[in-house]
Amino acid sequence: MHNDDDAEILAAARAGFLDEARDMLEQFERSLLVMETSPGDAENLNAAFRAAHTIKGTAGMFGCDAVVAFTHEVETLLESLRSGLLAVNDDIAAALLEGRDQMDALVDEVRTGASDPAVQARSAELGGRLRRLYGGDTAVAPSASAAAATPAAAPSADAAGCWHLSLRFGADALRNGLDPLAFLRYLSKLGEIVHVHTFADAIPALEVLDAESCHLGFELRLRTAHGRSEIESVFEFAQEDAEIAILAPDVSPAELATLLDQRTAGDEEACSRLLAVWRAMGIDVPLRASGTTATTTAAAAPAAPAIERRAPESKQPGNDRRAGTRDRRHGEEARFVKVRADKLDHLIDLIGELVIAGSGAQMVANQEGSAAFLEATLRVSELVQATRDGALALRMVPVGETFSRFQRVVRDTSKQLGKEIEFVVTGGDTELDKSIVEVLADPLMHLVRNSLDHGLETPAERVAAGKKPLARLGLNAYHEGGSMVIEVSDDGRGLRRDRIVAKAIERGLVSPEQVLSDAEVWQLIFAPGFSTADKVTDLSGRGVGMDVVKRNIESLRGQIMLTSTEGRGTTTQIRLPLTLAMIDGFLTMVGGVHYVLPLAVVAECIDVPRECREAPERACGTFDLRGEVLPYLDLARFYGVEAGDARRRSLIVVRDGSVRIGLVVDRLLGEHQTVIKPLAGIFRHLKALAGSTILGSGDVALVLDMQGVVAAATRPGIHAPIR
Repeated sequence: MHNDDDAEILAAARAGFLDEARDMLEQFERSLLVMETSPGDAENLNAAFRAAHTIKGTAGMFGCDAVVAFTHEVETLLESLRSGLLAVNDDIAAALLEGRDQMDALVDEVRTGASDPAVQARSAELGGRLRRLYGGDTAVAPSASAAAATPAAAPSADAAGCWHLSLRFGADALRNGLDPLAFLRYLSKLGEIVHVHTFADAIPALEVLDAESCHLGFELRLRTAHGRSEIESVFEFAQEDAEIAILAPDVSPAELATLLDQRTAGDEEACSRLLAVWRAMGIDVPLRASGTTATTTAAAAPAAPAIERRAPESKQPGNDRRAGTRDRRHGEEARFVKVRADKLDHLIDLIGELVIAGSGAQMVANQEGSAAFLEATLRVSELVQATRDGALALRMVPVGETFSRFQRVVRDTSKQLGKEIEFVVTGGDTELDKSIVEVLADPLMHLVRNSLDHGLETPAERVAAGKKPLARLGLNAYHEGGSMVIEVSDDGRGLRRDRIVAKAIERGLVSPEQVLSDAEVWQLIFAPGFSTADKVTDLSGRGVGMDVVKRNIESLRGQIMLTSTEGRGTTTQIRLPLTLAMIDGFLTMVGGVHYVLPLAVVAECIDVPRECREAPERACGTFDLRGEVLPYLDLARFYGVEAGDARRRSLIVVRDGSVRIGLVVDRLLGEHQTVIKPLAGIFRHLKALAGSTILGSGDVALVLDMQGVVAAATRPGIHAPIR
């Protein structure tokens, strides 16, 4: 039973590592892309280093040796940049980005449990390239002092690179996620652990033992060709939970004596035990009569750097590798809890049912006529609405997370095509339902690639056209009228109307004599297989994609529009609902059937205009609203049902983006919290319907699709009922 529990715990921890690795890789890529454009940004470089080090450290805890070995090469190159030994250039930036992709591939192998020889070969090839960049291919020379001491003789085993490490882990090390064994395991990858001694004297008796507390210390000898910085980096995240002393191979007697005093605090018995351990390791340090200092009987070595002691109360000034890491985990990260998506969806479904049940209770209260009962149901209704808003907010995420992935696409594609592109993101903190964001990623990728390949010119072409060599590609997001608007814009060559029309005539999409507006011409691009590209490239030109983009956007109850000026650029606007689950609706009735409109698009309600009354057989027409001519749609005629009493009919003015139309309905029933449920497949052919909802009475109401309604109302020549 315990074995099953342990396996379950390890599996959960491993899944946590994979999730963390994915987040760290995204942070790593963002930092690298900023680093490439702003090489002097030290904090950004530190963020990239911390992300790589976190991946390496957690991978080491789970024995993911391939991830650890390769990530170490990436980390070493980053350390050379941080220390100022190297400067950021195109080769280094490209190698680090390729390293990020390789780390991702190695983590995927951990996730799937498969091992691909091609991935291993890529690790070896790219690892060698990284080593050449930071000079790791050359043999590491002995320190200057050691070379001066023995200029002609070969160094002994210890002098050739045997470091001494003295480690004492704090009581909270295990609770804070540190594994002493993982540090030792990783040290063996830097070199050979020649000797190791575990101090377990501090472990209390079994009856008072706290299994979550750490009572261990280690003394070890490490033979390695790496330097102090590489050894220090192993303990990067342990500095607040351990006392660490690292002594160079050419350690002086004074340094050994200082370390002995620190570890024993004048206790002669403890001093004798530690000296015995050191002698077993080949360090002969006899006690003086006082027992508080020591001298070496071994050959005296020249002076070396002072002992570095990292303790919780001893913070190194200027060391920003860990700046804010622990505090940030307890401050910001502690406020976030990861929740499984299916649990969150189940919560949304339950709250949706609660909204429906609340509407039913309020209807009963109105029928009963009890003031106390009605007041209680109104209070419950307010709480249900607040709960609904809070639950929906849990699914809202910033679209900037989706936008950020395009930075790498723009960077790689611009270099591939030889173009200079400035990528500008605005409104990244605007929030949208996560289920919509996930579907939105692929359509946006198509639009960005089209702008990169077809829209934006090379620097030479832009200069010839009188433009700046640096092209601009923008992603913008904002809220407007209860909807989310996302714009992909560029200042490139724009769309050529004549070529689009000629291609449409060639394919039989339009007739030669047909007169089209600009908006209708741009919509031709979304026809299946439509393309005006002269040649097919790796990025686009096959005519596959734009029809898929439109279909995906419409599946989210959204709409997509193009505007373009030849020689000036193109803007693609996507308009989406904020959520797919629940909305504030406006309930109406037409021909005995309930219809719901999104409340955010309702501008005003007026009496049926004279133009509508004079043409009762028309489903669509225009009317005069205070001097402005607007289209209208009679929903009864549109759906082919018998209209209600003409004296009670009303017109609802609806604003959808920049378009305003009027909807003629039989009755106005007021606001209604709407839980949107999908229509069954048999009803999918019906136009202008987004779904259905259940009223408190148990009746079914149909949710209008505003995009379809606007298209129907503005389509010319609608006179007969549309079914």
